[in-house]
Amino acid sequence: MKNAIIVLLDHYADWEPGYLTGILNQKKDWTVKYASNQAISHSIGGLMTKVDYQLSELSSLNQIDLLVLVGGKSWTLENRALYQIVRKQLTGGLPLAAICGSVDYLARSGFLNDYRHTGNAQYLWKTYQNYHNQNGFVKAQAFRDKNLVTANGTAALDFTELALDLIGEGEKAAKQEVDLYRLGFYDYCRKYGNPF
Repeated sequence: MKNAIIVLLDHYADWEPGYLTGILNQKKDWTVKYASNQAISHSIGGLMTKVDYQLSELSSLNQIDLLVLVGGKSWTLENRALYQIVRKQLTGGLPLAAICGSVDYLARSGFLNDYRHTGNAQYLWKTYQNYHNQNGFVKAQAFRDKNLVTANGTAALDFTELALDLIGEGEKAAKQEVDLYRLGFYDYCRKYGNPF
């Protein structure tokens, strides 16, 4: 069984992970669990999520098959456990997908220096002393390089598609899964047939 760990800090952007977690949670070979630096995380939209793990507990997991960092308003935090798990994931070549404010965290922490990437806006990072890859920024809704997917906060569908491809779904299959939401039911049926 493969595991996806979704990091939700307080004031997380609840619209960003929904497509990805919904698709993964319906797969027989995946489990989806949530982690934070507190027992309950509140979303920007008012949802309350009771998490499965504290960030400090993630290091005890043998492997995280997909680490997802969800954007929001709390990514200015300094948390050693989070830094260590992100570093382990990236240096180990394991899949990591980050969207919106969590990409800002990756830039500020120096994690984007070896990757082509996107994000909300590069000018937001001009004061980040650990960010040294200005030429690696790609003006795209979402972007994949090696084992990392990055996306801006308006790219939930593109983010989902690239994350699914990242974990081995394949580009064509990932696009088809996301097209159900991108095209809508009737246009999807015309293109692919009825999925149900």
